[in-house]
Amino acid sequence: MDDQELGFKAGDVIEVMDATNKEWWWGRILDSEGWFPASFVRLRVNQDEPMEDYPLKVEGGREDDSRRFGMGQTTKDQMRTNVINEIISTERDYIKHLKDICEGYIKQCRKRADMFTEEQLKTIFGNIEDIYRCQKKFVKALEKKFNKDHPHLSEVGSCFLEYQTEFQIYSEYCNNHPNACMELSRLTKVNKYVYFFEACRLLQKMIDISLDGFLLTPVQKICKYPLQLAELLKYTNPQHRDFKDVEAALNAMKNVARLINERKRRLENIDKIAQWQSSIEDWEGEDVLVRSSELIYSGELAKISHPQAKSQQRMFFLFDHQLVCCKKDLLRRDILYYKSRINMDDMEILDVEDGKDKDFNISVKNAFKLHCRDTEEVHLFCAKKPEQKQRWLKAFENERRQVQLDQETGFSITEVQKKQAMLNASKQHHAGKPKAVTRPYYDFLMRQKHPTLPTTLPQQQVFMLAEPKRKPSNFWQNISRLTPFRK
Repeated sequence: MDDQELGFKAGDVIEVMDATNKEWWWGRILDSEGWFPASFVRLRVNQDEPMEDYPLKVEGGREDDSRRFGMGQTTKDQMRTNVINEIISTERDYIKHLKDICEGYIKQCRKRADMFTEEQLKTIFGNIEDIYRCQKKFVKALEKKFNKDHPHLSEVGSCFLEYQTEFQIYSEYCNNHPNACMELSRLTKVNKYVYFFEACRLLQKMIDISLDGFLLTPVQKICKYPLQLAELLKYTNPQHRDFKDVEAALNAMKNVARLINERKRRLENIDKIAQWQSSIEDWEGEDVLVRSSELIYSGELAKISHPQAKSQQRMFFLFDHQLVCCKKDLLRRDILYYKSRINMDDMEILDVEDGKDKDFNISVKNAFKLHCRDTEEVHLFCAKKPEQKQRWLKAFENERRQVQLDQETGFSITEVQKKQAMLNASKQHHAGKPKAVTRPYYDFLMRQKHPTLPTTLPQQQVFMLAEPKRKPSNFWQNISRLTPFRK
């Protein structure tokens, strides 16, 4: 926060002192005053309604029926009018805000090729120009549905339903926003950039807030839609023609916000997955990020192979689209060696009953198979306990569900993001430390009981570059005491 920004929490009531600027208002909470983003709060739509317009309370705490069915209905229409007006008004202000950023900053930055590369501008502003184009179409759709004579009769729910898919472009912007803040922080350490950004703001006649404050607005905006729609639904009668659309729009925009949060979490995971791969010895083939972006489950299983039906203990990591098999080092059990991988897109999962298996001609317990539909290849696995087997079967269901969801929502990691994640992991690996120093994150994964990568683990702990302390090994002392080795 800047020095003159006003801090507040959900539920606070702010007294607005100055609202001449549409984007940033000056307000007061108790003894504190400062600027705050207008898009981050909701006006109390009923604050100016006279008390006589509300139903009276009679003895017993019940409402007076004569008032409830008279003026009360008019009041609800007025409340809906206020919410509709707020939605339309804030959208117009938001369009002005996006225009100021695109014309006041981006346009000026592109004129200064000596100061900014196109890549830098992409990092700072993300896809805000795409958002601007999308929002211009959206506000036009809203205005078409706006009933100027009787605002409470406006049917705006269909507009949100129509644009719910296009609003997913906010995901890219929200994911990039931390990078924008870091790049701006780096540039503003140099005076010429500070002066340049200030000149852009003054020329566009924008309020006295730093650029990173303006760039936060789209993140706030997409989070505000569910709040506005919830308020609109509250004051929409079930008999209103817009009721079902507003109800559906509220759920749709909640899903958009949920999708954005999920994509942000997935994007944060790819750095951890790249770091995990860099810690695996003898890795072969394509990077795991080429096809996958989520660790679904991991654990130890016995793998039984043809033709001798030989059993081998292996560590398995189930990602979306693939199952990676690794072998533990005989002496250093925290070191893993890459052995193979299985393409999950070609596999079906078969539950195997305890007893003799016909395909492998051996007795098995807590077993399941992966059967390739194309080649008829069969992989047999055994867990140590029945509950471990059930967790694996559930994990395979989750993997297919995740793949299907990604296809439906169009989720993907860009090639640039994949390469950057692998580059970051490679830099840490080549920092002069042996691979074993990246083990703390692997150890953490092994202790996980839930099937997803953690999002709360501090970055410093994940990539801790300190050799784990180990107890002195008695291996050679024990060997020397064995009779065959005595002189």
